Amino acid sequence: MDIVKKATREGYGDALVKWADEFPDMVVLDADLAGSTKTGQFKKAHPERFVDCGVAEADMTGIAAGLATTGKIPVISSFAVFATGRNYDQIRNSVAYPRLNVKIGGTHAGVTVGEDGASHQALEDIALMRALPGMTVISPADYAESIVAVKAALEHNGPVYMRFGRAAVPVVTDKLPGYKFELGKGSIIKEGKDVSIFATGILVAAAIDAAEMLKDAGIDAEIINIATIKPLDRELVVNSARKTGMVVTAEEHSIIGGLGSAVCEALSEDAPTKVYRIGVRDEFGESGSAGDLIKKYGFDGQGVYETVRKFLGK
Repeated sequence: MDIVKKATREGYGDALVKWADEFPDMVVLDADLAGSTKTGQFKKAHPERFVDCGVAEADMTGIAAGLATTGKIPVISSFAVFATGRNYDQIRNSVAYPRLNVKIGGTHAGVTVGEDGASHQALEDIALMRALPGMTVISPADYAESIVAVKAALEHNGPVYMRFGRAAVPVVTDKLPGYKFELGKGSIIKEGKDVSIFATGILVAAAIDAAEMLKDAGIDAEIINIATIKPLDRELVVNSARKTGMVVTAEEHSIIGGLGSAVCEALSEDAPTKVYRIGVRDEFGESGSAGDLIKKYGFDGQGVYETVRKFLGK
């Protein structure tokens, strides 16, 4: 069976157009990157509801905050490293503090930005947004999940950060029986008894691949997609950890402050469990093709498989 690959940023752009009529108060703002963030599709379909703010993320955020006070649903877009870092102060004080209904779309997250290198590879964006009171943080696994995640973000009343990638990645969630995206809820992709693998973003497909290899090695892995990193589905995390007794987290982000940290915090309070965090280990990324970088950091199925086997001592 052929594996369909599409970038999550493509899902973001398509979702904005798809849900435009259902959310007539939605307006989209971009920082001179509409072609890359894929908001250009919305601009073409609804030019009267689109604002290009130029290379000025901080100004864009202030404009969005003002629009939100009038009842609009502003969606602001830029590369994740700029969407969260360049205008962190504005997000903190003009959006999160007054709890305004602004949605933030950060594209080109993680090492799969590729050749643009460390300056453009956001590996701390989840940590930055997760630390803000009242901020919801979503990291879709693939194109299909991006479509429904954007709708959930628009339905939610309050600030939301949505994380998307540049590279085409396997579309897997549309093939999962009974799959349904729900804000604040994780989803069990495969039940298991030996180890719980909590994955987010592009690592979900890698975890699914790894589970097949682990099965051949006699390891029964439970695979869970954590698309909403905040609020975390603590009940699901704790119950799975208690069942397997061993936990691995997997994310295309620093191991500091992201999914791994969120899971460790929950487990330390409710169900102390041994955890290994797959992610970038306290360093900046580097330039290279997306495929080469995925292999370097162990973000493919083989890498996750090898890490889990080593962690379990098998």
